Amino acid sequence: MEQYFKIICMKRITPLLLVPFIFAACSEQPSQTKATDSTVKAEPVEVTTVAPQLIARDVEYTSTILAWEELHYAPASPGRIDQIFVEVGQYVKKGELLAQMDLTQLHQAEIQLNTLTVDAARFDTLNKTGSIAKQQYDQIQSQLEIAQSSVDFLRENTKLLAPFNGLISGKYYEAGELYSGAPIPTIGKSAILSLVQIDKLKLRVAISEKYFPMIRTGMPAKVTTDVYPDKVFMGKVFNIYPVVEPASRTFIIEISLENTQDLLRPGMFARANLELDQEEAILLPSIAILKLQGSNDRYLFIEKDGYAHRIPVLLGKRYDDMVEVITEELKAGDKVVTRGQARLLDGMRVEIK
Repeated sequence: MEQYFKIICMKRITPLLLVPFIFAACSEQPSQTKATDSTVKAEPVEVTTVAPQLIARDVEYTSTILAWEELHYAPASPGRIDQIFVEVGQYVKKGELLAQMDLTQLHQAEIQLNTLTVDAARFDTLNKTGSIAKQQYDQIQSQLEIAQSSVDFLRENTKLLAPFNGLISGKYYEAGELYSGAPIPTIGKSAILSLVQIDKLKLRVAISEKYFPMIRTGMPAKVTTDVYPDKVFMGKVFNIYPVVEPASRTFIIEISLENTQDLLRPGMFARANLELDQEEAILLPSIAILKLQGSNDRYLFIEKDGYAHRIPVLLGKRYDDMVEVITEELKAGDKVVTRGQARLLDGMRVEIK
């Protein structure tokens, strides 16, 4: 009986004895957590200090090489082609005869002119003696002027002469065919021959409107092509269009390009590089830039007061192992993490090594 009473007493007393231990354990837990936070190990990192640098701002645009001059040659009126003296790819000099049109109309006009010239001389004598009316004399003079104009027009349009030195780039008729004046499908214009000047070439480039104040006539341009990847051709800006296209927000410039070595041809793909004014930019080692997985977003970390801070950035041009970083959150003197950044999260403790 006495033993049973002791067991009952122990069962009732034991929970009461455990209460102080529970309170003691709870009261010690905050101090243990605080100790854990204070002993978190800082990630070792290396940093570089931001210092803006002066760089030559350059832009690159693609374009197509154009002939300095291009002419789709045809007479002013339809007619039969007597002879064509050139072939595609042939080099011609200024003033050289390219094609001869039928001369029938010209001969008729010349005969009429000769007749009117004789008549005008007779009327001139009669006019001086007062033997004819003034109105008759004026009429013959007008007819003579019209006939002379017709002859001059036909002489110019029956012999097609090269207006400049160049290459024949197209031939659309053969001798004996009738030139109709209808547009040629491949060029969209009426022509018997096409002539291009290639000893000097040009590029027509559409430039973003933000660079309008920086482009000047005469500024140099470096031109490269896929055909000659190791060659750089020097050109210069010779024309700047005065208006900006509202749809594309671009304006057109033209770049002249000497082709003395005869390497380039109209229609070739080219890239034009223009060096604009110098400006300050932030250049950082490319290894400092990280890419967010699954997107094209870029970011980096800076060290501030012993903690890592993540900053989103945009990338500009590359300069060997350096890259231009565009962001408003970086300033001179900031310390950018260049090693150890792959292990960092925003807000982590770091230690500069």
